[in-house]
Amino acid sequence: MKKWAKRLLISFGILAGILLTLNFGLNIWLKTQLPEYIKNNTDYKVSYKTLDVDLTTGNILSAGISINSKDPKNIDVVGLQGTIDTLKISRIGIYDAVFNKRISSSDLLLAKPNLNIILPRPADHKTGKKKSPFLFENIRISDGKIALFRHTKQKFLSVQQLDLFVENLQMTEESVENKLPVIFDSYSIKGKSFFFRPNGIYAVTISTITTEDGQMSVDNFKLIPLLSFAQFKKFYPQKTQLFQFTIPKMDFKDVILNKNKISLTNAEFKNPVFTLYKTDVKIKNSGKKSDFEVDLKNIKLNNAVVQINKQDGSKLLSAGNLNLNINQLIFNKETSEKIVPIEYKDFTFSGKNIEYAGRQNISVGSIALKPTNGEIRDIMLTPGSSGEEKRSIGLRTGHIAFNINKLEFIDKKLNLDIKDVLVENVNGTIKAGPEKQNKKPQAGFINSLIIRKLSLKNSNITYDKEKEPLAFHDLNATFNQIEATPKSNNQGISFKIKDYFLTTRNFAYKTQFYNMSVGLLKLNKNKVQINNFTMKPTVSRAEFIKMIPVERDLYDLKAGEITAEGNWDLFSHHKFINASNVTIQSADANIFRSKIPKDDPKIKPLYSKMLRSVKVPMTVHNLDLKNSVLVYEEDTPESMGPGKLTFSKFNMNVKNLNSAKTKGKPTKVDIRINCSFMNLSPLAVNWSFDVADHNDNFAISGKTSNLPAGGINPFIRPYLHVTATSGTIQEMLFNFKGNPAGLHGTFNLKHKDLKIAVLNKHNHEKKGLLTAVVNVFIKSNSGNFPEAVDVENVERDPTKSFFNLFWKGIEQGLKKTLIGINVEKTEKKVKNVVSSVKEMKQSVKEIKQEIKNKKADSKPAEEKKEKKGFLNNIFKHKETPQNE
Repeated sequence: MKKWAKRLLISFGILAGILLTLNFGLNIWLKTQLPEYIKNNTDYKVSYKTLDVDLTTGNILSAGISINSKDPKNIDVVGLQGTIDTLKISRIGIYDAVFNKRISSSDLLLAKPNLNIILPRPADHKTGKKKSPFLFENIRISDGKIALFRHTKQKFLSVQQLDLFVENLQMTEESVENKLPVIFDSYSIKGKSFFFRPNGIYAVTISTITTEDGQMSVDNFKLIPLLSFAQFKKFYPQKTQLFQFTIPKMDFKDVILNKNKISLTNAEFKNPVFTLYKTDVKIKNSGKKSDFEVDLKNIKLNNAVVQINKQDGSKLLSAGNLNLNINQLIFNKETSEKIVPIEYKDFTFSGKNIEYAGRQNISVGSIALKPTNGEIRDIMLTPGSSGEEKRSIGLRTGHIAFNINKLEFIDKKLNLDIKDVLVENVNGTIKAGPEKQNKKPQAGFINSLIIRKLSLKNSNITYDKEKEPLAFHDLNATFNQIEATPKSNNQGISFKIKDYFLTTRNFAYKTQFYNMSVGLLKLNKNKVQINNFTMKPTVSRAEFIKMIPVERDLYDLKAGEITAEGNWDLFSHHKFINASNVTIQSADANIFRSKIPKDDPKIKPLYSKMLRSVKVPMTVHNLDLKNSVLVYEEDTPESMGPGKLTFSKFNMNVKNLNSAKTKGKPTKVDIRINCSFMNLSPLAVNWSFDVADHNDNFAISGKTSNLPAGGINPFIRPYLHVTATSGTIQEMLFNFKGNPAGLHGTFNLKHKDLKIAVLNKHNHEKKGLLTAVVNVFIKSNSGNFPEAVDVENVERDPTKSFFNLFWKGIEQGLKKTLIGINVEKTEKKVKNVVSSVKEMKQSVKEIKQEIKNKKADSKPAEEKKEKKGFLNNIFKHKETPQNE
């Protein structure tokens, strides 16, 4: 053997001997002097029955250990009190233990420990003062009973019968908001009576925890509030909610706790009960981004019960039998900034008996959801409790189903593409609330919303606005390609519907004075069909007159069928109507107006201006009213029953009915009317005006023929106290032009043997003398070729309708034709004659009364003498009509 090798072996032998001697000496020293050394140089008092130390490996094995803090009041170091049956430390850091007063080891084994550990006061971050923690890479505990306390002696964590293996354990008393109090890489745990109190509000208790092959089972998990809700609101006035929940059984595997992150896999939570108490404190955005992270994979929630209570203790939301299977759920700093603060890959969700109580109560029998589809059954919406008159919904629906193509949030904006939605058997009422003034609607978080098909089937819905219900019975509707996008200025949502089809039977609308109904309504973007339309008054004429403050028409309308063809958009922001043809068949219209109420002082625009005020671009190229009846009735305080005008066999054609808001479309309206006037003679009318003409000029002309003069008595007799006793209007022609100021034109009347009778105020007896005088001044015959008269300077009362002006034109034409051009002079003559006759009659009455008085005062002789006078027999058989 070479000398250097021999020397090396000798050196190793000497070194080994020295180490064995040192190890033997150290063990003797530790057994005899270590407790005293620990007592003098650390904050603890330690005793033990046996202690073996291997200096070469740094392993320590001890049994029958008892440990206590020297100064229990010192809250700046870890406080220890208790016993350990067996302690084994592998590769202890002797240098750190002696010089840095920090116990660190790669492995720690505790058998049957019974320890109370008091955590030190949190570090003073201003001074940077550090504490003395225990650092262990791996820890094993068997049959342990351990309790951790805060430096305030408040219990922080405890567990009994603990069997634990944790790899790379780290434990600190930090804020649990963004850091976990315990973190590790891998674990195996079994224990009972687990208790954890993270703060002054909650405590967590667990009956048992077990792990086997990486699978953890937890029984009877509870999160318990330490305060009543009243105490919580008192002592934590800025917090928004208080939680309470129990989970009788939960299983999961691969739990990873790492600083601010929780990860677990294959978790199943059975029969959890979750309760939340909400305060009325509004959530404040602190602006801080959460560093807390959660990564959950294959999570199952079975038969959960949820209840959320309002701040007064009443229920806000409750749900039972909730089931959730989620493939992956992630919460982190990035997701926390999104509208929905989580990300998921796939999930299924179902629940039953879901109830929400707020301004609008909602009840759901069952619900089932997936990322791509959903189904909801037995939905009920009822009005909630509110002191104000607000929008409310009272509806029930049996079934709602939908399929989703895409749902995503980009830059906190929703992009939703729904393939189809089916809503069946909706029944109930939607009550509209008061309109909010000067409130600009915001687009909110919607970037794009598309519903490619929406179907509503077999429903009965009533929309009630200001106690005027609009009812849809047997409603079926389909809407295709509904799109909602924010307006360019972000002030509201713009809607567009590509196509739709709607049918409803027994459609009804009720207002203060009318019940309107439709037997059948069919509507799509190109065609409308309405069958059996009716508009019936809800009050009698007498009641109507008492209820209205000023003059107003009362309508009684019917129509057998109304159809329209063309194209229109009634639902989007850019509404329009462009109908090629509208037809109204077999209409029956009765219009009643009473002159008993006060005149309506409002200015009445002409029809061209009324059409121009329609906000929607509208054009009806052709409108036909066929085979209809129009009756107009009017009464006055002096009339005995209403006067009546009847237009039967009424046919009307309107060209280019419009609102002058569509570029390139004609704006001149041409109206042609053919009917039977008073069921006696034909009447034809041509009427035209230009909606785009802001001067509102119009032209109206017409012709009637072979009208017996008595045919108009039903209208003129009740309140003019005049009847036509004989004669015929062989032909009447009128041609007027006008504007809002008045009208002018020509009038031509061909008549024969025209006579009239003036009646008393009861319309029973003829005033003979006045009738005779009037007939003297009327031209009873016009001849075969009468000349037209000029209708001039007919002024319009702006508070009256267009037809009031029209009839004033007819009236002037009649007067000039029947009385003469100098109408005013003739009327004055008639009045003078009538006045003279009345004076003569009054004089005769006075003479008769004077004679009667003289007869009563004279003697019999004188009476005999007077009988022979010149007045004798002058009034014999000459009784004057009392009513003339």
